[in-house]
Amino acid sequence: MIFAYNPVYVGDTLMIITDDDKGLPQEVTRAGRVARIQTEDKRTVGWNIFGISQIMALQDVGQVELTGEQIDLLNDTLHVAGFTETLPKEESPKLVVGYVKTCEAHKDSDHLSVTEVEVDRGETLQIVCGAPNIREGLKVVVAKPGVMMPDGTMIWPGKLRGVESYGMICSARELHLPNASKKRGILELPQDKVVGEPFTIES
Repeated sequence: MIFAYNPVYVGDTLMIITDDDKGLPQEVTRAGRVARIQTEDKRTVGWNIFGISQIMALQDVGQVELTGEQIDLLNDTLHVAGFTETLPKEESPKLVVGYVKTCEAHKDSDHLSVTEVEVDRGETLQIVCGAPNIREGLKVVVAKPGVMMPDGTMIWPGKLRGVESYGMICSARELHLPNASKKRGILELPQDKVVGEPFTIES
C-alpha cells in the first residue's frame, strides 16, 4: 500500500494505491471527501482523500509514511463516507535487505538471471534480475511488491520472458543514492547487514 501527497501539483489530496490496476479501465465512486478507484472487475486499486489537511497534517511530499493512528483516521473517513473497506494498519517494510540464496541463468535470455532471495525470516521471493553482477551469496536491496521507487515507479509482481518475478533487486542509481556509480549493476551490501531489515538511504 502506497501513500502519496503532492499539494503543489495534485492539490490537498492523499492518494492511496492498494493494488496494481494491470492496465484495466478504471471506475471512480465519489462520496463526500472520498473517491474509490476500482477496475472494471470491481477490484479496488486505490483511494483519493480530498482535503486531507483537514484530517491530518502531512509534512512530507511524495511517498509518505503514516502511523497507525493516522490510518485509523483514514478508515473513519472511509466509513463516514459510506464505504465498508478498511485499510490495513500493519505492513512489513517494502524496501529491505535481502540475501540471494540461488541464482540461475534464465532459460530464454542471455542476460537475465532467475534468483531466489530471502527477504525476512525465511520468506523468499523469486526475482528475475538483469544485473551483470548478480550472483549467489550477495546481500542486496530488495524492492518488494507494493513499493514506490524514488522516481515514482511502482513495483508489482510481473513476468520477464515468461518467468514470474515478485519484486526488484535495486541498483544505487534506482535508489537515488548519493554518488551512485554510473556502471550497470545492483548495489552490493556488506555481509553484516541483517536480512529483512528496512533499507534507507542512511543504511
